[in-house]
Amino acid sequence: MDKKKITNIEVKKTNRNGVFRYICKHGTVSNPDISYNMKISLPTATQITKELIAQGLLEEKGELQSTGGRRAKALSAVANAKLAVGLDITQNHITLVLTNIVGEILKYERIHQPFVPDAVYYQKVSERLETFLDEGGADRDTVLGMGISFPGIIDPDKELITDSHALAVESVPFDSVSAFFSYPCFFLNDANAGAYAEGFHDEEAESFFYLSLSNTVGGAIFSRNELIQGKNFRCGEVGHMTVVMDGESCYCGKRGCLDAYCAAWHLSEAADGKLEQFFRLLDRGEAEAAKIWDSYTDYLAIAVNNIHMVLDCDIVLGGYVGSCMGAHLQELWDKVAKRNTFGEKEPYVKSCNYKVAAAALGAALKVIETFVSQI
Repeated sequence: MDKKKITNIEVKKTNRNGVFRYICKHGTVSNPDISYNMKISLPTATQITKELIAQGLLEEKGELQSTGGRRAKALSAVANAKLAVGLDITQNHITLVLTNIVGEILKYERIHQPFVPDAVYYQKVSERLETFLDEGGADRDTVLGMGISFPGIIDPDKELITDSHALAVESVPFDSVSAFFSYPCFFLNDANAGAYAEGFHDEEAESFFYLSLSNTVGGAIFSRNELIQGKNFRCGEVGHMTVVMDGESCYCGKRGCLDAYCAAWHLSEAADGKLEQFFRLLDRGEAEAAKIWDSYTDYLAIAVNNIHMVLDCDIVLGGYVGSCMGAHLQELWDKVAKRNTFGEKEPYVKSCNYKVAAAALGAALKVIETFVSQI
């Protein structure tokens, strides 16, 4: 009897979660819409939306246009009922994002703040966060928590940042960071966070590999609305996949890693440290920029082809380079297609949807998803 009762509770919770996610993704809907598309009974859909209205998460917004018969009530999520913060920490910058429960970016900021593993650094970040929230007019009572994106291996079981070559730290307990903030903290690897942002609103993306091409190279697998973590939470770490035996030195201490050839700085250092300027030079047909790009995409094409051969899924290019690539994506695809054994004509290499603050946004969305899963 108890087992059946628990099962019924779980089923109701799963339905409630699903209904709320459906409404968040589709905007204004009706109970008949929910019933039909989610394949649940109309009385069940109606009961769930009543509960969500009582919790202040849904609201009635008039009636929808009639398709015959009585007009259905229009239902929408109360978008700003709950908020979440995303913080992306890199070697030289922090990025802050404020998002609401439907995943809209309400405020964004990127500032120069060199990373230092001490209390002074985290105190400065915390102070900047509070100013950021003040400027965004955020009611602190609505803030569910903050997601923190790190360029390193995140072990949620041990609650530990086990290793970050990029920031030169290891074995950092979550609570040694969260202690400086006034909100519940959720930790994600930066590439995982970027992948989460990419997959959050894409109903058609059953699975894809997110290749983050920033000043470090990382990756993540997103499948069936969740991240694939791996046994040691290192799944997708293609930045340290060997592409040239005994090749160029990598910051990790090894040689020939993809990161040593495809980190964003290989492009930006040719344009006074400005990646956007590099692509402007490329657009103008500057010979040196074209030469650098040709070499860069040679190595990137090898990596993309290898990843696709193993996973057989779309590959989304994110990070700084993925955000700036634009029409030059075709040049990469041409090289990938030549390497592809199976002659696939439909491009499976795509540019990211989120060009700005993807890791910070993904970290914030993880907070939202954690809340929704508990509704």
